Amino acid sequence: MGAVTYSEFWLYYLRAHAHPGTRLLHYLGSLCGLALLAAAAAMRDWRLVLLALVVGYGLAWIGHALIERNRPATFGHPFWSLASDFRMAALWASGRLGPHLARARAAG
Repeated sequence: MGAVTYSEFWLYYLRAHAHPGTRLLHYLGSLCGLALLAAAAAMRDWRLVLLALVVGYGLAWIGHALIERNRPATFGHPFWSLASDFRMAALWASGRLGPHLARARAAG
């Protein structure tokens, strides 16, 4: 994906996460990653930071490899991708993700 706005990236990102199983693995990876970061800070064990990255990205990339069969957006836009992971999770948790997915499908 070339130079785009974040709004364009967001729709692309959602299309790359069309399957609920992929999204679930992202939610789990993000939650586990945050928990491990909190544990790293609380225990002052910075090895847990590396584990947080492995678990967080690992679960997400498994979803892309085995379910979506596409390339993670992380490689092209790492910061937008990370922000979108948390945006997608927040929208899902608040029950507001559906309209965003529908708009992404219509735009694709």
